[in-house]
Amino acid sequence: MANSLIFQTKSITMQLFRIPFLFTKPFNFRDPRQSRYVAFSKDGTLFAWCNGEKVTVVKVADGSQVRSFDLPKTAMLEFSPLNTVLATWQVYSKTQDNPQGDANLQLWDLKTGTCLKALYQKKVQGWCPSWSDDEKIAVRSVNNELHFFENNDFINIANKLHLQKVSEFMLSPGSQPSKVAVYVPGSKGAPSFVRLYQYPNFGGPTCALANKSFFKADRVTMLWNKKATAVLVQASIEVDKTGASYYGEQTLHYLATNGETAAVQLQKNGPIYDVAWSPSSTEFCVVYGFMPAKATVYNLKCDPVFDFGTGPRNAVYYSPQGHILVLAGFGNLRGQMEVWDVKKWKQVSKPQVPDSTHFAWCPDGEHVVTSTCAPRLRVSNGYKIWHYTGTVLYKQDTPTGTELWETVWQPFPDGTFPERPVKYQAAPSELGSTEAKPAQAYRPPALRNKPVTASSKLHEEEPPQNMRPGATGDKQLSKMALKNQKKREAKKAAKPEINPDALEPQSDPSPASNAQPETSCGDPETDKKIKSVKKKLKAIDELKALQATGKPIQKNQLEKMEKEAQLMKELEDLQLKV
Repeated sequence: MANSLIFQTKSITMQLFRIPFLFTKPFNFRDPRQSRYVAFSKDGTLFAWCNGEKVTVVKVADGSQVRSFDLPKTAMLEFSPLNTVLATWQVYSKTQDNPQGDANLQLWDLKTGTCLKALYQKKVQGWCPSWSDDEKIAVRSVNNELHFFENNDFINIANKLHLQKVSEFMLSPGSQPSKVAVYVPGSKGAPSFVRLYQYPNFGGPTCALANKSFFKADRVTMLWNKKATAVLVQASIEVDKTGASYYGEQTLHYLATNGETAAVQLQKNGPIYDVAWSPSSTEFCVVYGFMPAKATVYNLKCDPVFDFGTGPRNAVYYSPQGHILVLAGFGNLRGQMEVWDVKKWKQVSKPQVPDSTHFAWCPDGEHVVTSTCAPRLRVSNGYKIWHYTGTVLYKQDTPTGTELWETVWQPFPDGTFPERPVKYQAAPSELGSTEAKPAQAYRPPALRNKPVTASSKLHEEEPPQNMRPGATGDKQLSKMALKNQKKREAKKAAKPEINPDALEPQSDPSPASNAQPETSCGDPETDKKIKSVKKKLKAIDELKALQATGKPIQKNQLEKMEKEAQLMKELEDLQLKV
């Protein structure tokens, strides 16, 4: 079974690798012209690209040409699920001679090469029609309406769904009956809402399978699970009026086709970075909260199943088979990956991938690719292929003077690669692994020879659920057990800790005693400031313990907690005088 990886530089290059990556001379085809966009078909048998002169479609197996279209301005490409139609889009434009402009969305029959329909689509967002997997239904949004077409007949509109100011929709995956999730933003004090419908039952709100309304939503992202039984809706606003977050404010909502709805209760304040459904469709993972971010797996009742603790992460990726999960921190984070066996809730590896801008699972569920691409980063472009146990199997650097734009795995139909048992021993490789070394917190020179105290750390990273004191191995805790455990941890954290450096000097200390008298800089005013700062830090610790119990935090209390880093720096500066 062959598997291929496409990487795009200033020319198009296709390389085929055979599992398990025997890197012999690859099969290549090249286009000397600069390519603008590339696309695989859903089953991975066809590949298309546009180069500013024409659009070319070839077979992946041997590189033979299927179709060529004279479309020099094409900027986007997409195949229909069964490879019947190729959709092309170019930037909409109009002139004085042609004030209406030309239709910029074309739908092409790949068998005959004829244009089925030319449509107007001014915005690039949502430019391509959405097809059901069997191509019996296609849908696109036109002027606050959803237009449905059947059996690729784009001349006649088979059905319409009209909702005032509908701005987003998402067609369900899988077989018939097809379902659609629609989003209508709120206005004039009315809440926004998302509704689920089953095609073609659009007879009003009473025909909706589920309905969820909410505030604080300038835009949403909707995500169906693989079995089309539930939708996750991530709603966000651009500005957080409390000033707590630069990233605005996000909420997560759950809707099921059986009518159940819920707001997902996250266990830490802060932005939602990423959400992903498990391929099993029975659970989902959320990465959220101010850094270091939390990651939690929830079931279909929106109850926590497993808590991964906190860490430098902002993305989550399930393997195609759903047996492995990767938590990663890309972009402005240091590029750490955490690979987990989700059946045993056991960490497999923790490699480092600095400067990565892209991650993707291979369809075999054994390998991943990470790459550094332009325009996000224009230096040190290249890609690496890894085994999930943390070893680098192949590395390709982009030659000087060229840029890497994109890396894409060749898709395969579901079920092509069966699930394999998870391995914990690193796969053999000449390039070795990049396991993360335990990170040491920075300490100023004046504090390096002194005992480490709790107040000298800016952030306390929370370990995963099964690595905490008193963890019950691989057993998953119930909702009530998790709640009781948090209460015990909060109660323990609320108790004052004995700091050896803060003990009063005893009248007759024993020679073996390790207790140290509280130091003084000789300036009563400085000593008073140190005592005041420590008192404020202690109050912040108590607020954290209160927050861990799930109790609401007032705005003024939240402002105090945000000053922790400033107080830590002030304490260090004052202690340098001691």
